[in-house]
Amino acid sequence: MAAHPLWRRLVAEFLGSAFLAAVVIGSGIAAQRLSPGDAGLQLFENAAATAAGLFAIIVMFGPVSGAHMNPVVSFVDAGFGGLRWKDAFAYLPTQIAGCVAGAVVANLMFGAAAVSWSTKHRASGPHFLSEVVATLGLVLVVFALARTHRGHLAAAAVGAYIGAAYFFTSSTSFANPAITIGRMFSDTFAGIAPSSAPSFIGAQLAGGLVAFGVVKTIYPKVTPAEAAAITPGASR
Repeated sequence: MAAHPLWRRLVAEFLGSAFLAAVVIGSGIAAQRLSPGDAGLQLFENAAATAAGLFAIIVMFGPVSGAHMNPVVSFVDAGFGGLRWKDAFAYLPTQIAGCVAGAVVANLMFGAAAVSWSTKHRASGPHFLSEVVATLGLVLVVFALARTHRGHLAAAAVGAYIGAAYFFTSSTSFANPAITIGRMFSDTFAGIAPSSAPSFIGAQLAGGLVAFGVVKTIYPKVTPAEAAAITPGASR
């Protein structure tokens, strides 16, 4: 990542975050309109579009900025020394701005007001636990691959994990403070009320912190030989 100047990485993070929010919120609006009255089908449509969209977005922007699109991922990366702290702090507002811009664009694409504050309240104990688990799993996927030299699988693995986590968590797996803020700007299926956002963000930060410790425990310093031993097909 350091081979690219910071400004170029920030552009990639902004665009990636904007596309992510547009995919999440836009597909939520579409699902709500295409399948009225069927929450299960709406969730499936939203999850499938998000999983596929994540795959494409990571392929597009990963080679430039790492396609973090998530402050938790950026700060965990900085903790491991993969990203300079000052760059991680620069990524933060860029990711948030991108997600807000993507939410506004998604609203406009479906003929809604550019900004409509969500009234979907999600703050509860089960939701808090779900966001801790969702973020823990996401960070483990990302850094298990990174620290075992299997980063080429990240697009598929992250997309698959988030698609699954839509269903196995009661919160539908936001797992990202930036997208949580972006979703506040759309009073639709994928939105979250501003009053619920702080508990989600707190849970996501807690999940990232736990994940940092778990990754350090499982993959303290992975050598190329160790990576080859645990990477399917690496020795062939």
